[in-house]
Amino acid sequence: MRIDLNSDMGEGFGPYRLCDDEAMMKVVSSANIACGFHGGDPDTMARMVRLAKANGVGIGAHPGLPDRAGFGRKEIAFQPDELRQQLLYQLGALTAIAKGEGMTVGHFSFHAAMGNMVNRDPALADLMMDAISKVAPDLVILVTPDSEIERAARRAKLRSLALFLADRAYDAAGKLVARGLPGALVKDEASVRTRVRRFLIEGTVEAIDGTVIQMPARSILVHSDTPGSLELASLIRNEIVSVGATLAPAVELAS
Repeated sequence: MRIDLNSDMGEGFGPYRLCDDEAMMKVVSSANIACGFHGGDPDTMARMVRLAKANGVGIGAHPGLPDRAGFGRKEIAFQPDELRQQLLYQLGALTAIAKGEGMTVGHFSFHAAMGNMVNRDPALADLMMDAISKVAPDLVILVTPDSEIERAARRAKLRSLALFLADRAYDAAGKLVARGLPGALVKDEASVRTRVRRFLIEGTVEAIDGTVIQMPARSILVHSDTPGSLELASLIRNEIVSVGATLAPAVELAS
């Protein structure tokens, strides 16, 4: 079994950093690089690309809303075409920086509020996926299983790869429990280890109400802004190795 371990990275700016990106890059197989709106800046983006290149890690664009103060988690009432241009602007920026370092952007993952807005609006999802297909038809789209973005990517003939979020709770319908609700974040090591092992061996996860649901994913996401994210990612990598699976970047696993 081959599985991707990815993390949102480069989400600081200037002298400010959220996590030890250098250490995290030695653990993951794919890096979702902030593109300058919710986090990141040209120098940080270049540093992430260089780190990924040095460690054999796949790179992806991680665009968000222009909401640095709220870390891209506050929804802002942009028109659909405004969101489309924001996506293209950020993807274009990382693509150019990556090319300057001899690297290629291989995958794409929405950040926070932008992703939530797209994921509940089929027309907006189609608009965004169509934009990607026009400028980067080989990109792999990281998606949550059975989501509007996954369906829109399929309609746009883009490859996709489903995510399992090891540090977030799911409801019985397979949807993420909203941040801020009790139990939404899974923080203790034993629980994370049990969830990851169950996912790797059985392809299932225990929902917040105790029901067991299918989790048809091939990539595990760790949020770098989660306290202890580096330790969490290392734990997950150890579980992957212990069950006999191997790490591979997202671009090699998508269908």
